[in-house]
Amino acid sequence: MKETKNIKIALFKGRKIRKTLYQNEWWFSVVDVVELLTDSVDAKDYWYKMKIRVKNEDGIELSTICRQLKLEAPDGKMRKTDCANPEGILRIIQSIPSSKAEPFKRWLAKVGYERVQEIESPELATKRTRMLYKLKGYGDDWIEKRMRGIVIREELTDEWQKRGAKEKRDYEILTAEISKATFGVTPNEYKKLKGLKRENLRDHMDDFELIFNMLGERSTTEIHRNENSEGVQKLKKDAEIGGRIAGNARKELEKKLGHSVVTKNNFLKIKQKEIKKIKNERSRRK
Repeated sequence: MKETKNIKIALFKGRKIRKTLYQNEWWFSVVDVVELLTDSVDAKDYWYKMKIRVKNEDGIELSTICRQLKLEAPDGKMRKTDCANPEGILRIIQSIPSSKAEPFKRWLAKVGYERVQEIESPELATKRTRMLYKLKGYGDDWIEKRMRGIVIREELTDEWQKRGAKEKRDYEILTAEISKATFGVTPNEYKKLKGLKRENLRDHMDDFELIFNMLGERSTTEIHRNENSEGVQKLKKDAEIGGRIAGNARKELEKKLGHSVVTKNNFLKIKQKEIKKIKNERSRRK
């Protein structure tokens, strides 16, 4: 697959890190990161020698986690350069012996420790997720629905895995079937409607959207179990039926309310505006 032309500059503490979207994921210029964290006068040479050092010391080929992608060079021309995704960049940073890289290494150690804690006590992961949503401005009622939706989604994908859906594409197809039957649009169409790009669609749904989404997925899970479904084609039929159950309920509600539940409104942005308005009102009162 050719790299996308959607190329941007990422600012990192005032310094520019070139990046590009490749296969729907951000990839960053390794040389730019190396230059930033080492202040090397020749970042390309540093990166070349670093790959040799890491291979000799650790037996790891750093080149295998990189891809040659085209980025704009200082002369304005598009030239191929080593790029790595976020996971790859963090791995490369671990091999940079520089005081500037230490904050990243400490952060990686902290995140790793937190993940070990979550494996030992899974409820910690739930608590952290709730806290993240809280910090973003979501209310407790919305968070409860979102967390319940996460559990329902995990139950559904577990069923898919057990019953024959193995590829990522299978999951995308099955999810699209439920969404089309529930809301009349696929997830990608829904994201476009809400003006989203790489953001999580469900994080921008309101209460009713979350509820009907949960109904479609929970219904599909139960149909799989009830009919002991096997194979992607049967799962796809179940997904359409499960989504239709939620879609019919949605249409009944819309008929009663007189407006569509499917909306272009971005729930998070609405909540953030409400919070900002409340804060402004409070500051005026002081």
